[in-house]
Amino acid sequence: MSCHPYDALAAQCLLPVLRNADADEAVRRTTALLAAGCRTVELTTSTPGWAEAVARTAPLADAYDRPALVGVGTVTTATAAETALDAGAAFLISPYPAPEVRAVAARRRAVFIEGGFTPGEIASAVRSAGAAKVFPAHVGGPRFIRSLKAVLPEALFIPTGGIRPGEIPHWLAAGAAAVGIGSGLPDDPGELAAVFAGLARPCCSGCAAAAGS
Repeated sequence: MSCHPYDALAAQCLLPVLRNADADEAVRRTTALLAAGCRTVELTTSTPGWAEAVARTAPLADAYDRPALVGVGTVTTATAAETALDAGAAFLISPYPAPEVRAVAARRRAVFIEGGFTPGEIASAVRSAGAAKVFPAHVGGPRFIRSLKAVLPEALFIPTGGIRPGEIPHWLAAGAAAVGIGSGLPDDPGELAAVFAGLARPCCSGCAAAAGS
């Protein structure tokens, strides 16, 4: 079963953003998230040994036996983009406009969610790939997403930065497709699973067909 990362993100509504002490910790945390029903996870280049962590987690599956979609965030250079894709990253994310990464993604036909903060930066990212990471999101708040959605109604927005898990519904109501969360998710497996179950939406037609088979 495979689907586009955009579909998976919109179905999951929550994108965990992991910044860990080392690759082993990143793998442990990713494995725990997958076991809780999370399918799409963002590892970041700020984690020492991040490429190793991507290579170890990309082949995994979630609690529903769906292939994991492990992306790499804080990608700002062509070298990091190439390394991430070679390690098996399902998508790339930058915190701000990154022309070098956009070029690599275009050449390798990879999914790249480019970051931006101003309307111009965000619109440029959306024109390029249909999606944008809005960062730092807490500065503008959900009303900023609502305003962006009014002029870019088809865009997929992933606000990230300074958002608490309990605030996710407000951002989704404002038009976010998914919300990036870097901290605050519960460690308890049952509580973590409840978070994802409570937010989950239907995914693409391919996932629906597989679930019904």
